[in-house]
Amino acid sequence: MKSRTHPLLTPLLTALTALATLLGLAIAAPTAHAADAERRPPAAASAQTTVAAMQPGWNLGNTLDSTGSDETSWGNPRVTRELLRSIRAQGFNSVRIPVTWSQHQGAAPSYTIDPAYLARVREVVDWALAEGLYVLINVHHDSWQWVMNMPTQHDAVLARFNATWTQIANTFRGSSDRLLFESINEPFFEGSSGDAQNAQLLHELNTAFHGIVRRSGGNNATRVLVLPTLRTNADQARLDELTATFTALNDPNLVATVHFYGFWPFSVNVAGYTRFDAETQRDLTDTFDRVHNAFTARGIPVIIGEYGLLGFDRHTGVIEQGEKLKFFEFLGNYARSRQLTTMLWDNGQHFNRTTLQWNDPSLFRQIRSSWTTASSTAATDQIFVRRGQTPSAATIALNLNGNTLSSVYHGSRQLVRGSDYTVSGDRLTIAGPTLARLTASQQYGVNAVLSARFSRGVPWDLNVITYDPPTLRSATGTTNGLSIPTAFNGDQLATMQAVYPDGTFAGPHNWTSYKEFAAAFSPNYSGGEITLPAAFFAEVRDNSTVNLTFHFWSGITVRYVLTRSGSTVTGTPAP
Repeated sequence: MKSRTHPLLTPLLTALTALATLLGLAIAAPTAHAADAERRPPAAASAQTTVAAMQPGWNLGNTLDSTGSDETSWGNPRVTRELLRSIRAQGFNSVRIPVTWSQHQGAAPSYTIDPAYLARVREVVDWALAEGLYVLINVHHDSWQWVMNMPTQHDAVLARFNATWTQIANTFRGSSDRLLFESINEPFFEGSSGDAQNAQLLHELNTAFHGIVRRSGGNNATRVLVLPTLRTNADQARLDELTATFTALNDPNLVATVHFYGFWPFSVNVAGYTRFDAETQRDLTDTFDRVHNAFTARGIPVIIGEYGLLGFDRHTGVIEQGEKLKFFEFLGNYARSRQLTTMLWDNGQHFNRTTLQWNDPSLFRQIRSSWTTASSTAATDQIFVRRGQTPSAATIALNLNGNTLSSVYHGSRQLVRGSDYTVSGDRLTIAGPTLARLTASQQYGVNAVLSARFSRGVPWDLNVITYDPPTLRSATGTTNGLSIPTAFNGDQLATMQAVYPDGTFAGPHNWTSYKEFAAAFSPNYSGGEITLPAAFFAEVRDNSTVNLTFHFWSGITVRYVLTRSGSTVTGTPAP
């Protein structure tokens, strides 16, 4: 085939060559790639069609990417074909199989991958392909185990990287073209001189990966290859660096990838970002717009190779359920509008790999809906009714998303519009007598779940909750941890503030009074306590007093006073 520049990238070549020069990248003219050009796919549409067909995708996380002795070392069971069949049945069209190779490799200079491990990876890949899934494999946690040392161990790292990909490419060169390769997961470098060198090193790795795979022949000559930005970050500078690499390689069967875990304060619940608010939404739209403009709009497909919330690393309850659902609803729809293929990160928290059921069916219901439909949501999924009091009507703002409210159900019983509830524009009001009836048991916690149903999409659930103000009792502990006996009384904890008497901020993240959920404090509803771990006290001054304010979702706040003396900590309710 005659060498030619990708038709959609030609207008960028001049400008990006200048950019690449500033980054220290050697950008050759397309005609310098005659050898690769002979193997170049015939049309860019193949990559675009492939990536579009991969939507939606799922990650087989914390399994073949584990850094222990085998795939079960991080707590997940061995992969079965039944698991992959079940993932396909859930509506996923692709699976990303992260693979860490380090602990299964021999020494230099050959860095031979254990044949049994390579065979196991191939077995899992083949099962997924046989189930009709597109498959993406990569070099995963090797990025922080040895690839990051490239600035100070350049030749050794490059040799190992090349040896690794040579063996992977040779193993899979006959595999279906529904198998994709990703060069490296979340690449970064330690000991570099800065951004310019980081860009040059990643360009070198991506270029080496591309050449090795293409030269290995078979289906690898036209296989769709996935290249990441530095740290798979979507800042404009990182996107520009990767664009320069795409221009240099001049191969229409390349795909860009970034990861997205949301606006950081919201995604871990710190600094008071408990809600999916306008700032959190804008962070998402700005990110996806940048990625779309840098790549998708120019004919280069994009895979969001991992998405989720960072707080899930600690507990899936770090973000309140309704706020969590709004985040995933918005993400799925906006990604669809920007033509981005998304792959849900699942380390075993979401799809139970033993029961083959979703741990949170409501969350998956919302995610699945977002692939095709804009569902309606609401400002909250909670209606609080004070125990022993006659409830007033509760009004909830709806985000209709172009839909109309059709009905409200309590279980199988349809509520009566006009008496049980009313609708005015985007405001739903549940009548006081209806709430009184639903909370007649006066038991703390959720007394009823109302299902608001719309003309399109999935319903929005409203939890009707009976509560009293929570109470906290005195406690004694150490800087290794303090457990505060707590009667939650049907309420749930949203966040916690910690300040010294002079108003300065106490504890971790001392730039904000609002501490990180599940890192600086954790509620235990079944155990009736709030725990402050050693990580909190590690950043509390000795011989000091700390004033805590606990914020609950009902709107109630409860104040509490800590005193630290040496390793001893005491806590009492504030007067």
